[in-house]
Amino acid sequence: MKSKIALVTGASSGIGEATAKRLAGAGYKVYGTSRRGAQAGQRPFEMLPLDVTSDESVEAVVREVIRLEGRIDLLVNNAGFGVAPAGAEESSIEQARAIFDTNFFGIVRMTRAVVPYMRQQGSGHIINIGSVLGFLPMPYMALYAATKHAVEGYSESLDHELRTFGIRVSVIEPASTNTQFDANLLEPDAKLDEYREIRAFMGKKMQKLVEAGDPPGVVADTVLQAALAARPKLRYAAGRRASFVHFLRRFAPAGVMDSGIRKDLGLDA
Repeated sequence: MKSKIALVTGASSGIGEATAKRLAGAGYKVYGTSRRGAQAGQRPFEMLPLDVTSDESVEAVVREVIRLEGRIDLLVNNAGFGVAPAGAEESSIEQARAIFDTNFFGIVRMTRAVVPYMRQQGSGHIINIGSVLGFLPMPYMALYAATKHAVEGYSESLDHELRTFGIRVSVIEPASTNTQFDANLLEPDAKLDEYREIRAFMGKKMQKLVEAGDPPGVVADTVLQAALAARPKLRYAAGRRASFVHFLRRFAPAGVMDSGIRKDLGLDA
């Protein structure tokens, strides 16, 4: 039986690399991507260059996988970045557009490029790496949270549309993950003195959260669980922290959640 074909964006490190390895170990033929591309080396999957903010680059990489394999069974949209903790007004409109162009419109581009082939096959699965910040607020990371909220709404709507063609869409929702994500955060490009102290406080808090976070393999395991499911769910919490946050969001009163967030961040001090 031929291996299923998976395409994983942002696979040079972190969650993307762990996911590509896990899928390869489960028998998928995996193509990973990164902006610069890379030789497979010790990786059990091939790497292709891809810029998810470029229509031409997206179309080229999808055409190449189709040329090589004739089909794409699984698309994992993982590529993304964040802005270092800061007030929402400390990012220019240009910076806001840039994070949406990668984190959200990158998913839209990849989906539009891959879905026609999945429709022809009559099958396929799109898995988007979201976040618990897709359903929770995150003060001082408003733009990143907004992109993940957008991913949630797009994915849920899209799943209804594509189910008719035998295609499913799922969102993986991790909490903090111990990767190099925080090392690649962009600095806000319109800093204001009024936020100087909270920026420093939130920067240290984020570093601690990342250091205490789940390893990327926890997210990769959840992606594999979704990929292998006979009847995939729309949402998958990745790890115990994410599952606990899901539980709180579902059953705790809104006022309790609101107060808990403000107390944790010292916003009423």
